[in-house]
Amino acid sequence: MPLPNPIPETAQPPQRLLLGPGPSPVHPRILEALARPTLGHLDPAYLKIMDQLQGMLRRLFQTENPMTFAISGTGTAGMETALVNLLEPGDGALVCVNGYFGGRMAEIAERTGARVTRLERPWGEVFEAGEIEAALEHGAVKVVALVMAETSTGALQPLAEIAEAVRRHDALLVVDAVTALGCVPVAVEAWGIDAIYSCSQKGLGCPSGLSPVSFSPRAMAAVAARKTPVQSWYLDLTLLARYWDEGKSARVYHHTAPSNMTYALHEGARRLLEESLDGVYARHRRNHEALAAGLAALGMPYTAQEGHRLPQLNAVAVPEGVAEGVVRQQLLERFGIEIGGGLGVFAGKVWRIGLMGHGSREGNVLLLLAALEQLLVEQGHRFDPGAGVAAANASYRKQRKHPAKPETDGQGSGAE
Repeated sequence: MPLPNPIPETAQPPQRLLLGPGPSPVHPRILEALARPTLGHLDPAYLKIMDQLQGMLRRLFQTENPMTFAISGTGTAGMETALVNLLEPGDGALVCVNGYFGGRMAEIAERTGARVTRLERPWGEVFEAGEIEAALEHGAVKVVALVMAETSTGALQPLAEIAEAVRRHDALLVVDAVTALGCVPVAVEAWGIDAIYSCSQKGLGCPSGLSPVSFSPRAMAAVAARKTPVQSWYLDLTLLARYWDEGKSARVYHHTAPSNMTYALHEGARRLLEESLDGVYARHRRNHEALAAGLAALGMPYTAQEGHRLPQLNAVAVPEGVAEGVVRQQLLERFGIEIGGGLGVFAGKVWRIGLMGHGSREGNVLLLLAALEQLLVEQGHRFDPGAGVAAANASYRKQRKHPAKPETDGQGSGAE
């Protein structure tokens, strides 16, 4: 008998230029790595690759934390790993919310049974160390959690002074670096971060599926001192540590790790270190400045607080009278370019343009601006024809004539 539904043809996804909030374009070297022979999760050859990956992730995070590895899951799995391991029912948690993903951290923290206090700022603004320290004066807090690179607003959160304040109050600092790692400096030990997580599909330029994490000895001591089991078996660090025990041949089975995704992340980390971290940060800054010049010429202001804008995630206000969703749809259908719309309070009001990883290239900036200009003209938006592309090109000429010194965004050293 014929099947009630025919078997579909082989999946043939269209070519897209991914310039949204994630995923970012995947380099051909990483795609090739995905196609290498699959190994078992306890194969000695695979364990060696895991060890090498851990070493490279430490360089990217700028830490010597032994518990630095990749969670089998997306960035949200990393978020959940950090919070469910460090929080128990009744623990005090201060979660800083100035965008969509700060809100997600608060929700996960609440599900652990912790006593969660939300410290809020308007979307697009960043937190000051003084206001966090003042909040810590009002009761025992075990964990302070905040987002370093808020994907919903394009805001870059300074961390060094906040980390000092958190340490003075003997609390643990948890940082969301999902949109930060591989794009801007992330200095875990220099800043005193206790738990941090990221993802594979943004600055690291891989497909989604892995979440690099790092936990300080203080954080691991807190996990060891728990009075209750970790809420999640799959994300329990005490179990994962026995599988990711670097250099040990007698590792304990925990789950079937995605070996091909590990190859991809291994290659993604190699590419960044080959370029040098300072070079990576400079490239993201250079392309951001050109894009920002072009968007300004088209009348699109940024949503993030002045002086705290992410170079890799450009969130800008949609011009008045322009149909936000129509332009995004036309970019995709006519030009094959994906950008993101707004989330939460920014829904329908903001475009989020990513220049992350392999996507942060001069040609992508100029192509996007040219396509946007054509679509904005069709929407009746008034500006000088060619102004966006001309402004970006002027920025590139200026930067080539006067190369910038290594950029740290006031966050600390960008050196490897």
